[in-house]
Amino acid sequence: MRSRASTGVMSEPYPRAMGFYDEQVVPRLTNVMLGNRSFGKLREETCAGLRGSVIEIGFGSGLNMPHLPAEVTDLWVVEPSETARRLAAKRIDASPVELHEAGLDGGRIDAPDDQFDGALSTMTLCTIPDVTGALDELRRVLKPGGTFHFCEHGRAPDARVARRQDRWNPVQNRVAGGCNVNRDMPALLDEAGFEIESLRHFYMTGPKVMGYMSLGRARSA
Repeated sequence: MRSRASTGVMSEPYPRAMGFYDEQVVPRLTNVMLGNRSFGKLREETCAGLRGSVIEIGFGSGLNMPHLPAEVTDLWVVEPSETARRLAAKRIDASPVELHEAGLDGGRIDAPDDQFDGALSTMTLCTIPDVTGALDELRRVLKPGGTFHFCEHGRAPDARVARRQDRWNPVQNRVAGGCNVNRDMPALLDEAGFEIESLRHFYMTGPKVMGYMSLGRARSA
């Protein structure tokens, strides 16, 4: 990372133990599987409208960096994987956006209250163990009127697909670094006190059990 600003808050270890597979294999698979052109279009749509100082939870290998609007002045990132950070190096170097670290755990963001103009999350809320705590933290660090831009997969409205998601979820959790395919993303945002301003749902190409998407923006209610 280019720099780290001190906020007076010590970061905690990521709450889910990261073994060899989670640290060395999952970030590389994610970098390839979510680094394609079709998902790049979703990243472009998700990032549109971001400006000023932005916090991103689940920075990963920096796949969103090429899609950040010119109005974004600095990006603060939360990412527990050292492997993912190394994979992000070229994207970081190619971007004009100043980068800072904001901790290892979305449930304990190293930043003061009301710091950021916007927040960003793509395919991250499915994995964070304490997703409610992470959303509470985003509300805390967003300025009044700040927007949360998200693109996440989750629980499908089709009952048959949802049942398959429930059956598949334990396997997904093991093979995909703690990922859950059956979290109801709009409901989680609502329960956390976010007011959804725009939202579109769709299935990505591929197995429906993993591909029901929620893409939109929300503000703190």
